[in-house]
Amino acid sequence: MTSGTANGGDGPLLRTQGLAKAFGGVRAVDGVDFSLEPGELRCIIGPNGAGKSTFFKLLLGSVKPDKGTILFRGRDVTRAEPHRRAHMGIGVKFQHLGVYGDLTVRHNLQLPLQHSLSGEAMDAEIARLLERLNLAGTEERRVAELAHGQRQWLAIGMALAMRPVLLLLDEPTAGMGPEETRATGALVHSLHEEGVTIVVVEHDMAFVRQLGAPVTVLHYGRVFAEGSLAAIEGNEDVRNIYLGATRTMAVRGRHH
Repeated sequence: MTSGTANGGDGPLLRTQGLAKAFGGVRAVDGVDFSLEPGELRCIIGPNGAGKSTFFKLLLGSVKPDKGTILFRGRDVTRAEPHRRAHMGIGVKFQHLGVYGDLTVRHNLQLPLQHSLSGEAMDAEIARLLERLNLAGTEERRVAELAHGQRQWLAIGMALAMRPVLLLLDEPTAGMGPEETRATGALVHSLHEEGVTIVVVEHDMAFVRQLGAPVTVLHYGRVFAEGSLAAIEGNEDVRNIYLGATRTMAVRGRHH
């Protein structure tokens, strides 16, 4: 696995400055400053509509910002196309699975591998990925026949096939049961231990607790709070966001 410590120089692996994107009159991402060190594991949480998925799309390049900059491995990638970012080492698993149900598990993994491997080397890499993903023995099954959690793992595997330096996971446990969720947490931890820098967007706070990583809270497209999981869980304003409190919360600058 490619090490997440290779960032082409000193400083953060990923940094955004004043990142903003509006759709119509809605500011989905509103001036986000975000920094991620090489080898870090970070969780991003926030209520529906907080801007989490849009922020991921900005990092991937499928959506271009109205303002701000994105620096990856010390290089400005703000306007770079998604394929260039992928070649630089950004991998992503979005909430909506990018797997092909009519194809076999093997064929799904061959798609991202075909540009770099062939023959026995590809077979060995597929076998390695299947073992890591708890999918050994499923390679000839159609993806549509897999359980939901297995399809989620396969989507993660397709991102891993590119050997990313930075792995973005958008709600990797969506629709999973408790056992699948725990297995996914173990997978994320093992990848992190190998040196992959990982950012996880997640609603499931039990899963966030399992990861035990530092947390960034987004609210109305802004960074509302950052810190350790314990500090975030002890933050009354953060709890009020999730409880749907009606009182006005001062979101500008109080918890950056």
